[in-house]
Amino acid sequence: MNPTENAGRLLVISDIHGHKHGLSLLLSEAAYNPRQDRLILGGDYINDTPDTWDTLETIQALVQSGAQAILGNKETKLMKQPKEKTKTVRTLIDWLNTLPAYIEEDGFLFVHAGFRPGVPLEEQSLKDMTEIREEFWGESDSVADQSGTVIFGHTPTFRMGASPGELWRANRKIGIDTGAKHGCRLTLLDVHAQITYSCSTAADRMYEDLRIQNLSILL
Repeated sequence: MNPTENAGRLLVISDIHGHKHGLSLLLSEAAYNPRQDRLILGGDYINDTPDTWDTLETIQALVQSGAQAILGNKETKLMKQPKEKTKTVRTLIDWLNTLPAYIEEDGFLFVHAGFRPGVPLEEQSLKDMTEIREEFWGESDSVADQSGTVIFGHTPTFRMGASPGELWRANRKIGIDTGAKHGCRLTLLDVHAQITYSCSTAADRMYEDLRIQNLSILL
């Protein structure tokens, strides 16, 4: 962890999938201040293609300035690929190996994909925490019942029944992958203020249609 000088706001974003310019736009729109705010980055910063890997340098710079980052399945996949990579990518992989699979903050659990229901937090597998889908979010019984609200990404919210580009929430779980990879939206959530900052990732409106929404969520 990289503690900031004071508590400030608690911000989270996940499933950036190479949209580093969208990430920068939303952080700017939210007036993110690393000396005052806490920022959690929820994994899947890249896609499978090397043209997105430079996004990791943006994530690393944010962490060096005080943000916290966790692993997504795209990062664990990259870490397992053959070693024929540039020196920069090898260095980034070494850094990825230092990242946690989940973060606890203010009574929330932040994880990329979710948790295996019925399994104690300390016994959860990296595979489940980065890859699990409906077995987590489709169940009312989960580690959330003991450890607070889970904020997660990985599964686009429209696949869980939310409107395209909107958050999903049920059973003390909040899904924040609003489909940036799928041409929907990239979303930054101010957890306690219940405010989202989002932009389009559609090919014809890339990083346009900026929206700031006040939500009525019972966390």
